[in-house]
Amino acid sequence: MAKILAALTCRKDRFWKAGTPDMPTKAPELEWLDSDVPRAEGFGDTYFSKAGGLAETRHVFLNGNGLPQRFLGRETFTIAEFGFGTGLNFLTTLAALAELEETPRLTFLSFELFPLTVNQLTRALGAFPDLADLADELTAVWVPEPGWNKMTVSGAELCLGVGDAREMIADVALEGHGQEPGAIAIAPIDAWYLDGFSPAKNPELWDADLLKWAADLTAADGTLATYTAAGWVRRNLQSAGFSVEKKQGFAGKREMVVGRRG
Repeated sequence: MAKILAALTCRKDRFWKAGTPDMPTKAPELEWLDSDVPRAEGFGDTYFSKAGGLAETRHVFLNGNGLPQRFLGRETFTIAEFGFGTGLNFLTTLAALAELEETPRLTFLSFELFPLTVNQLTRALGAFPDLADLADELTAVWVPEPGWNKMTVSGAELCLGVGDAREMIADVALEGHGQEPGAIAIAPIDAWYLDGFSPAKNPELWDADLLKWAADLTAADGTLATYTAAGWVRRNLQSAGFSVEKKQGFAGKREMVVGRRG
């Protein structure tokens, strides 16, 4: 396995501790469907496709962002995501990196309002034996608290914001741009995984203002990919400053969306 060097681009000077009254940690209520597919009862949606979560992640988020090809020749690479969920996208990305002889230093920024418990995470990721070693690394360090959490998994740096992404994204600033004290300093984002629950059931993660924040943090040649092709989501992305186009969706889904800044 190629060694992935730890990135130092996600720095934090503060985070909220678990148990803070105004930011409680709450695990989701889950229903387990066939083949141990977790479904969030609060959103009425599954965390990954029953048709094959690993294949879906590779099709939508990696291929949709031109990965792993875009890793080649890079010293660093920054990925951001709305909706960490089970961590499947994160671990699938690490598995793709491990196939390369030379790898960039990876920073992975993600947001999650309702982090899974370690037992829920372990059960969900058990559906993917190809990711077993990486899943063990993640669950070994998985103690999410409200606010910003930094973890290292297979040498990559995971910077996880536990809370409302619409509020927490204001803490994120680009390195060298005069960020406020306590800001999360990152390099410009090279690729976005937009993976909230269905826009009809979780419209907060597809909010126009949130997507504008995302665009402002994106590199000039940065890209995005998402499984949804909902018209109002496409319009919000375009208003934020992304150019978007429809692509063939995964399995029985007719369309997905990819895009780039500008």
